[in-house]
Order: sequence, then structure tokens, then C-alpha cells
Amino acid sequence: MAVVTRGFGGRRPEPEHEIPPGQFVTDDFPVLSAGPTPNVDESRWELTVRTETGEGTSWSWEQLMALPAEDVETDIHCVTHWSKLGTTWRGVSLDTLLADVETSAEFVMARSYGGYTTNLPLQDLLDGQAWVAFEFEGEPLDPVHGGPARLLVPHLYFWKSAKWLRGLDLMDDEDLGFWEQNGYHAYGDPWLEQRYA
Repeated sequence: MAVVTRGFGGRRPEPEHEIPPGQFVTDDFPVLSAGPTPNVDESRWELTVRTETGEGTSWSWEQLMALPAEDVETDIHCVTHWSKLGTTWRGVSLDTLLADVETSAEFVMARSYGGYTTNLPLQDLLDGQAWVAFEFEGEPLDPVHGGPARLLVPHLYFWKSAKWLRGLDLMDDEDLGFWEQNGYHAYGDPWLEQRYA
């Protein structure tokens, strides 16, 4: 004999967006930083990619703006458990920036104005996975969110998307960035809950 309780409606409906384990959805865009917001004027902004041999390629703001840009719609996930769904960004793909850079490096250290660093495998910046973003929701990127330009690597926890980006150092061997030296996971996959080492 089956027992049926009042109000039982069967299976729960599937959520519109799947989010990584341990996350909650927010409509806000929380501001979290390892230090004060640097004042980086576009007239003095520069991005430098340095290879493992020490060879460097740099772009001014005007040169970055002259490159083909892409619109990106993506969910973002912070290690502090919030996820923001359906965000829209505009930026230059790392595929474009690294197209003419000769390297055999496997790792990258992203460096920011203000001194912040974070490490990533180079393969995670290629094949349409990462951008230098300069707009958010159709507006210039606010300084508290990394403006004038930040790294956007949405498939990893958001601390990997370095704010106030100023350089990418290509490396043969992995070195740890700021949060990684302070106990965060070296990779940071939100779907695997790689929050801490």
C-alpha cells in the first residue's frame, strides 16, 4: 500500500541555470579586493605580455581599443560562495593578444596595478576562454570592479580574473600568486569546489 502525503508534487523543477556546488545566486555585484582600488588613468594604462625568454609586447589603451572586441555573456562565480548569472562583458580575447607571441610556456602570472598577482595555466587563457574586459553591462568597467580593464576567466573562480590588469608573464614553471600563496587552490575550478589548497 502506497503512502502519499498531502502537498507532494513529484520532482522539483530543474533550475534555469545550473550553479557550482556551494554557491548561491545574487543580483548584486559584490566588491572584494585584496587592497585599495588603484587609480589607473587610461592615458597611462599599458598591458605587457612577457615571454619566458624576457621578450615583451605591450599595448596602450588606444592600441587595445583598436583590436577586435567581443561581447561575452557568462555566469561568474566567487570563491566566497556567490554566483552572478548572465553577466555581459566586452573585451579583447587573449587569443587575439597572444596570436603573434612565440612561447613554449605552460603557465601565466597575471599582474595588476596595485601589486595583485594570480597564476593560471596558459591553456586556460586560450581557445575563447579568456578576455581583457573593459565593459560590463554595456558601460565602461567601474574601477572597483577592475576598470579600466581586467582579466576575465569565467570558468574559474573569480579571483583568477585579475582586476586592473597590467601584465601577463608567461612561465615554464608554475609560481603562485597572491591568494594562492595564502592558502587558495592553485587552479580554482568552481565545479570541483577548488577553493583552498
